[in-house]
Amino acid sequence: MKTTIFIFALTICGALNAQQIPQYSQFQRNQFMINPAAAGVYDFVDITMSGRWQWLGVDDSPKTSYLAFSVPVRFTPKYYNPGIRTSSGPVENPDIKTGKLKHTFGGQLLADQYGAFRKFSFSGTYAIHMPITKKVNLSFGVKAGLSNNSFLADQAQVLNIMAPDQNQYNDPTYDNFIQNQSNKYIMDVGAGLYLYSKNLFFGLAAEQLTRDMVEFGQGTANFDPQLHYSILGGYKIPINNSFTLTPGFLIKYMTPAPVSIDANVQLEYKNWLWMTLGYRHTDAVIAMVGMNISKRFKFGYSYDFSVSRFNSYSSGGHELTLGLMIGR
Repeated sequence: MKTTIFIFALTICGALNAQQIPQYSQFQRNQFMINPAAAGVYDFVDITMSGRWQWLGVDDSPKTSYLAFSVPVRFTPKYYNPGIRTSSGPVENPDIKTGKLKHTFGGQLLADQYGAFRKFSFSGTYAIHMPITKKVNLSFGVKAGLSNNSFLADQAQVLNIMAPDQNQYNDPTYDNFIQNQSNKYIMDVGAGLYLYSKNLFFGLAAEQLTRDMVEFGQGTANFDPQLHYSILGGYKIPINNSFTLTPGFLIKYMTPAPVSIDANVQLEYKNWLWMTLGYRHTDAVIAMVGMNISKRFKFGYSYDFSVSRFNSYSSGGHELTLGLMIGR
């Protein structure tokens, strides 16, 4: 019961004072989820599935899953193969091609549950990539869709506390949520700019641009969407013929929450196996590993070791990502 109360109190505070969009430890390998303008950097169909489990050991801890895909407009497979076969041996990362105009369409499906609150969203994306030079492109991307926000009464419980001057004290926030169980849809719009080359990436993005301008549904639970801003960047540094080093960062901000800062360093071996060490300010130390299994499949895994005040309650977090590359 104490754990359930802890989670309920935490989610209420989170709805009021924390980031309203999910966080990702593998942001450097899945930039499309941070910035819609990053869709279509590669000239093939890119499909990514991911699951993230935070604060393991705590009841009703946050869980996030998503499916994202991007399709270049002029995509034509080199050949038709009714089956998907894997190839043996290391397969290098695909090349990033610049110096030409490109158009990309895509989409995202996201499910995020934290305590007594659940968010499900779906959106379509479009990105245009314009060459600045032969080696550098600048892309602009937008996404638009709907987010469904619901309050799960069966996941929220509180204890009735005896007060000296009253027979019993009930939590008014909990009572209000129970009486007005919420299920709302909100228009979800985001946009971003993304500058990139074979070794450099830098992006600016904003989410929930329309806030609750378009909203329908019922209930009084607090689903007050706020603008979220992010800055993403990194640079690949060749060390020798076998190794490259890529420092990267992600900065997120939402009023009135404090700035969230992620930084990591990715070590890549022969352009197919990568290992990453990261740090999320005041929250977690993160270790990651990933590889290209074949020309079509890739995967990544990360573990978050909590360094916040919740480390006494949690045994850390896991994030698993699977990717499918078609027509590379």
